[in-house]
Amino acid sequence: MSNHAVTPFHLHVSDKSLDDLRDRLSRTRWPERETVSGWEQGVPLDRAQALVAYWQNGYDWRRCETALNAVGQFTTEIDGLKLHFLHRRSPHLDALPIVITHGWPGSVVEFMKVIGPLTDPVAHGGKAEDAFHVVCPSLPGYGFSARPAQGWPVPRIAKAWITLMKRLGYHRFVAQGGDWGSAVTTAIGASGDASVAGIHLNMLVVRPTPEDLANATEQEKASLESLQRYMQDGNGYSQQQATRPQTLGYGLVDSPVGQAMWVYEKFREWSDCDGEPENALSRDDMLDDIMLYWLTGTGASSARLYWESFKSFGAEKVPVPTGYSMFPKEIFRASRRWAERQYPNIIHWNELDRGGHFAAFEQPELFVEEVRAAFRALRGS
Repeated sequence: MSNHAVTPFHLHVSDKSLDDLRDRLSRTRWPERETVSGWEQGVPLDRAQALVAYWQNGYDWRRCETALNAVGQFTTEIDGLKLHFLHRRSPHLDALPIVITHGWPGSVVEFMKVIGPLTDPVAHGGKAEDAFHVVCPSLPGYGFSARPAQGWPVPRIAKAWITLMKRLGYHRFVAQGGDWGSAVTTAIGASGDASVAGIHLNMLVVRPTPEDLANATEQEKASLESLQRYMQDGNGYSQQQATRPQTLGYGLVDSPVGQAMWVYEKFREWSDCDGEPENALSRDDMLDDIMLYWLTGTGASSARLYWESFKSFGAEKVPVPTGYSMFPKEIFRASRRWAERQYPNIIHWNELDRGGHFAAFEQPELFVEEVRAAFRALRGS
């Protein structure tokens, strides 16, 4: 088989693996309850136990597995690593190819609600001229992509994604991402590769200058206050993953409840949910995502991306046309004047009234409209 082969990937987790999960869940050793009310110390004990009870008795992995297989899953080797991706071609042959990248603690399941409307807009009340061919890769060390034995920082991932798109026959394409997907998409936009027509981000990280801080608008002050709260009370996970991912990995890979709560907390913290994660995402949604970490044992390997690239997150200057959709509960909400120094070719900027960090997962209809709007001007050019 050629190293350039693209191989269909049919997912079927063994019954033995699912039985092992249920057994581990049944033998969970629980801590005592928190000493405060609410989520101030992390996931409350009663909420953790309720989610695990549903995981044991109500959740159906085979439903998620069937849905992933129905989209179309593939693997291919790039730069010595086997990469997994979802790929669905539009029925409209002149559709615009797009590569969409997830982050942590996300996965390709974040995009399951948007792949249909993006690839077949007519079937979902849209117009044929807004169609996309959609590719959603799993980051190295995440989900069903292989776990790197050496460094795979963001620029290397971006280069691999460009190779992937060309290997699929897409020699002019756009890219989209949030979280780590934002960093990868920014690196794609900064690559200088002529195949990259433009990018769209739903998280945009820029570093304001001292002058920016001294002359901040009210909106900018609110964004800075939100970022300050995150730095003081919300970024312990990132420091652990950026400094000691291996130590953390022993607990995440061995304990399904440990892995689940590491992610469940972030769905609560970062989604537009008014403090209740189930207001933004169903338990099935969240457990589908958690399962892609648990079944693949990628708690440590996914965390290493923080070790590799956290200090240089999205720092490149991007000359290609750029769209940005600001969802109100995003961790950091950049102002346009700050963004324009790093992204001087902004062609779409919209500030939405609902939604959070997991935009495609939480607000699929809004996400689809934003992606369509951002790239409309780039079609056929």
